[in-house]
Amino acid sequence: MTIPARGAEPAGAMDEQSASLAVQTMFNTIAPRYDLLNHVLSANIDRVWWRRTARAFAPILRRPDATVVDMCCGTGDMTLALLRHRPADSKPLLALDFAHAMLVRGQRKFASQGAVAIEADALHMPIPDNSVDLITTAFGFRNLANYEAGLIEMHRVLRPGGELGILDFSEPKGLLGRFYQFYFRHILPRIGKMLSGSSAPYNYLPHSVHRFPGPDELQTMLRACGFAQASWTPYTFGIAGLYRAVKA
Repeated sequence: MTIPARGAEPAGAMDEQSASLAVQTMFNTIAPRYDLLNHVLSANIDRVWWRRTARAFAPILRRPDATVVDMCCGTGDMTLALLRHRPADSKPLLALDFAHAMLVRGQRKFASQGAVAIEADALHMPIPDNSVDLITTAFGFRNLANYEAGLIEMHRVLRPGGELGILDFSEPKGLLGRFYQFYFRHILPRIGKMLSGSSAPYNYLPHSVHRFPGPDELQTMLRACGFAQASWTPYTFGIAGLYRAVKA
């Protein structure tokens, strides 16, 4: 099955390279206030989503010899949630991101907890083929310049039988969906600008969520890229959700 090229499209981006650079620049710019904004704008529900996702993969995380990658780790909150399930003598968890300023802040949180920071592009991970037992990514996959290329790269590094978890936003339906759209498009950018001094990243956020494949489409993409057992579990009435799959 052929999948049309599709990925993040920040304002002004002309191709995948410029889209990737724009995303990288944007996250480096907002890094100093990223954690505060995340918690304020989500009313701290994001903490619940990270913990719930980590629990879903606890059987793998409890294996000391398991190789675990947290891709697009940002400032490390998903990384920390995963580390809570790792035994003391486990292999170091690999926390990967291409936004230097974000990764520096994440490293301050998790360096003493059993994780190693890797500054690298998620579409070109410096990780050998068939070497990883679990890859997670929380609210980062949506920002890749090419979703199909991201899935193919994750498939490459996973071992046969290795698992993938993508935690990201979705667009709920019905009355909640209409309220959600209003908040995302009109209120969130104003709060973001007030706290960070810039509204551009928070205008990009609702656009990126609207552009992101819905649950059915992303599960189809996962299967087309060689994954099996693709599923989606909605969180908080479908505002976010966890995609899971296994490398066949």
